[in-house]
Amino acid sequence: MSQKFVQESPEELEEKIKAMRVGGKILGGVLKDLREYVQPGMTGKEVDKWVREQIEARGAKVAYDYLEEPFPGAICISVNDELVHGAPTDEPFEDGDKVSFDLDVLYDGYYTDSAFTMIVGKGGSPAVKEMIKTTERAMWAGIDLVKPGARLGDIGYAIEKVLRKGKLGVIENYVGHGIGKEMHMQPDIPNYGIRGHGYMLRVGDTICIEPMSCLGKPANYVDVESNWTVKMKDGSIGCHSEHTVLVTEDGCEVLTEV
Repeated sequence: MSQKFVQESPEELEEKIKAMRVGGKILGGVLKDLREYVQPGMTGKEVDKWVREQIEARGAKVAYDYLEEPFPGAICISVNDELVHGAPTDEPFEDGDKVSFDLDVLYDGYYTDSAFTMIVGKGGSPAVKEMIKTTERAMWAGIDLVKPGARLGDIGYAIEKVLRKGKLGVIENYVGHGIGKEMHMQPDIPNYGIRGHGYMLRVGDTICIEPMSCLGKPANYVDVESNWTVKMKDGSIGCHSEHTVLVTEDGCEVLTEV
């Protein structure tokens, strides 16, 4: 992750916002269609191929192709006890599986990033369904506070409050982040925090707010076979929700929402 806090010139800021608005709409459109596309019996690799085709057909690039250590796919697909960074596999989705989809796209030199979690098919436990809803509410609780002068500690506190009220495990070792010419930039945006503390947001900042939660204990590990997929140590179900957000003069704009 870049350790620099970027201060763009007015021209650079205009260029960034223009590109990220277009890239965000492309990304949001792919994920919206993905919700309808995914069905039981499909494999992660089949979905990954479809996502790659969709990104390229809409005029953007597959962001994960440009990582220093290339990711084995166009989208992260994390099933059941997998939390994030799931490498697509040949294993078919079963009715009731929890699946998190995390996608970055690159458009005109700038990245956008978004994620959602869903139940495949018509099954799924009530506890998992409620976890998904609560994690999304936590994301929006954080986004609702985004404005010039807001402290990241306040945003993290708001996210954590919703997750803990829902009796969910709060993931602390994976956080939100700045985004722009790089996929992951400063500032870090934890899903917990102390009110009144942390980096103060500025007009033009572009950030990713992405709460991650679980039904059990938050301890997790990277699967050695894939060297990418993060799994819950206790085998519980993990969840992830994310949007890319632009700080505006009067609040914020969610760039990846369609």
